[in-house]
Amino acid sequence: MSRTTRLSSSLLRVAAATGVAALTLTACGSGSGSGSSSSGSGEVKVGLITKTDTNPFFVKMKEGAEKAAKENGAKLSTAAGKFDGDNAGQVTAIENMVAAGVKGILITPSDSKAIVPAIAKARAKGVLVIALDTPTDPQSAVDALFATDNLKAGQLIGEYAKAAMKGKAAKIATLDLAPGVSVGVQRHDGFLKGFGATDKDVLCAQDTGGDQAKGQTAMENCLQKSPDINVVYTINEPAALGAYTALKAKGREKDVLIVSVDGGCTGTQAVKDGKIAATSQQYPLKMAAEGVKAVVTYAKDGKKASGYTDTGVTLISDKAQDGVTSKDTAYGLENCWG
Repeated sequence: MSRTTRLSSSLLRVAAATGVAALTLTACGSGSGSGSSSSGSGEVKVGLITKTDTNPFFVKMKEGAEKAAKENGAKLSTAAGKFDGDNAGQVTAIENMVAAGVKGILITPSDSKAIVPAIAKARAKGVLVIALDTPTDPQSAVDALFATDNLKAGQLIGEYAKAAMKGKAAKIATLDLAPGVSVGVQRHDGFLKGFGATDKDVLCAQDTGGDQAKGQTAMENCLQKSPDINVVYTINEPAALGAYTALKAKGREKDVLIVSVDGGCTGTQAVKDGKIAATSQQYPLKMAAEGVKAVVTYAKDGKKASGYTDTGVTLISDKAQDGVTSKDTAYGLENCWG
């Protein structure tokens, strides 16, 4: 999942005052003022809260929001947890942004359920809240969701893997995200659906947090448990590259099929280099840009974004399979992020 702006000392002081050292706060745009939906110059205040500010996916999301804010005359404030799963940091960020008078908040929830009460309080005060990339649980806890269809993203690589195996018996390992995170569950379930398998067919399932080092360890554990694994699904490309490293150490990198989701530039290059067979590419810049536009529209005419907006997904591979629609890595590298 990919994510540089000038630090706002005032917002950093807010973070320090609340004792949340794990939270990074920044702001871009001109104007000042708090407790209202716009700055003194009439700019609409928009907040963006991501899971982290180091993952390339969220770096790109932030870039998209910054560009859209500039183009639409908005003032953007951003916050990010220190780690993926920092729900307390995201709660504090919501509270700080509401106090600062944002008109809308865009958020990628670290914990889809635990964040809901904080979102409800913000909405009760008239703040438009839009989830990006990761749905809340329930999805109706926010006004709208702008995201990849993660079930479809998983299904595409599942269909690809099934076709690429060409009838050979599959020994499957899944390198997942973490319990309770909807995006991870949807990708996992989508992969199994596309492959025509169930969890009973998975020989080894490990959580990685989407981290490369943890992906390597997870793959090492799976190989120890089931040395004959020949298909590996990963939650994202860092986990996939970790798996590749573990497989290469065992001399298995040529005979194990790895499929993934994200479409970052590093991951797409790994597809081109043959380390990953295929990946489902998503578009974080578009999610953020559309979110900013929605908040500006709400501020100007009161029209709220609602429901789910699919921001698109494309299967990327240089080894096309019959019956599975895909584009090559030339396209993927032109549209990647990170």
